Amino acid sequence: MGELTEQLRRELDRYSPGGKLPSSRALVERFRVSPVTVSRALARLAAEGLVVTRPGAGAFRARPHRGETPAGDTSWQEVALSADGAADLVPRTVDASGVTVSLAAPPPGVLELSGGYLHPSLQPERAMAAALARAGRRPGAWGRPPLEGLPELREWFARGIGGAVTAAEVLIAAGGQAALATALRALAPPGAPVLVESPTYPGMLALARAAGLRPVPVPVDPDGVRPDLLADAFHATGARVFVCQPLFQNPTGAVLAPTRRTEVLRIAREAGAFVVEDDYVRRLVHADAAPLPRPLAADDPDGVVVHVGSLTKATSPSFRVSALAAHGPVLERLRAIQVVDSFFVPRPLQEAALELVGSPAWSRHLRALSAELKTRRDAMTGALARQLPDLALPHIPSGGYHLWVRLPDGSVGSGAEAALTAAALRAGVAVTPGRPYFSAEPPAAHLRLSFAAVAGTGEIAEGVRRLRAAYDETVRNPLVTEQPGL
Repeated sequence: MGELTEQLRRELDRYSPGGKLPSSRALVERFRVSPVTVSRALARLAAEGLVVTRPGAGAFRARPHRGETPAGDTSWQEVALSADGAADLVPRTVDASGVTVSLAAPPPGVLELSGGYLHPSLQPERAMAAALARAGRRPGAWGRPPLEGLPELREWFARGIGGAVTAAEVLIAAGGQAALATALRALAPPGAPVLVESPTYPGMLALARAAGLRPVPVPVDPDGVRPDLLADAFHATGARVFVCQPLFQNPTGAVLAPTRRTEVLRIAREAGAFVVEDDYVRRLVHADAAPLPRPLAADDPDGVVVHVGSLTKATSPSFRVSALAAHGPVLERLRAIQVVDSFFVPRPLQEAALELVGSPAWSRHLRALSAELKTRRDAMTGALARQLPDLALPHIPSGGYHLWVRLPDGSVGSGAEAALTAAALRAGVAVTPGRPYFSAEPPAAHLRLSFAAVAGTGEIAEGVRRLRAAYDETVRNPLVTEQPGL
């Protein structure tokens, strides 16, 4: 990549300011490099201010600035941002790297086995567009909604939880991440420990640390979190919050076993603690799944559980509508924090959500999605068995959008995970490393592989083939190195 970047930098004088550079395809053919290498070289030049890239249009030589603005001195911010005001607080850090892996679009030509959302071909785009159009014509659709959310939408979420949960105990929030942030702020003061599954969703770890909380890991096995270790963690830390994903846990895909469900609630109740239930992919069940267990909140009369549910994973990353459900005095604190942070979720989006879930297209979408996710899961497990039998797949989930694979023993301390992830990107496939999913030292090296963010089973097979090439380079035959500039 370095040689290509330097060559393009030398040739920029051939183009007038604002002039268009050759297409990526032309550069690939001329220099005989991969599309990824071309994309990275252009990105480097763009970062240096020499090139401007416009999606769908190409790359252009940047126009000169009309005068330089004197650089300010921002070094004072290092002191201001690190001063917490109290010596006993956990330093607040905001590290979004584990989240951006699944949010950032990969460079052109790179297959996305790292994505955290459905490929556009799996999204109900026509149904969402129709719902938004109908919502915009509703009387009062552009007015101010109730602070807690539209009553009809709160009722729909309450029915989905079941048990004795009522619409009055539901708050509409702007996506699962925002709901989790509200829950953590409501339940734990800065500096407090918070128990988390290990491994767990990096976005939740980032939220906890940004709030000054201290994540304490509790191991997960194929049946979910281990109750004995959960009880030990509550006793050792004095924590008052446990965050979990009982259904198709991210990243392992585990479902909390029936016998453990009552144990988790009992242990938390005896510890005087809350359980934050992140029920993030209930609507991404596979066609061959057994009947799903009810949310923990449905079997919780004592207000132990704060439930988070969302429409985003089953629709679109931009369809950010979720719900918080809680019973007892904590509901008012959740409501107050949410109002202070964001006032309310835009009414047109809430109205569109109501239109969508109330239409016949919604059930059709969920049925088609269920069948397609199973097909893609089977395609990926089959490709891994053929191409990468060295990778262990301890659990094949019946819901969700990804697989959690373990590298051979001895890889965790050797840097193989990071090297494999980087080599895979060079080979044209983006995968997610396992390290960000652990709040402490990981017991093994892992990868999370998504089968929902690509166009279909053909891209899954090709992505695994490219991953195999990267694996041969970095793990099976680590002495092989990349050619300079390629």
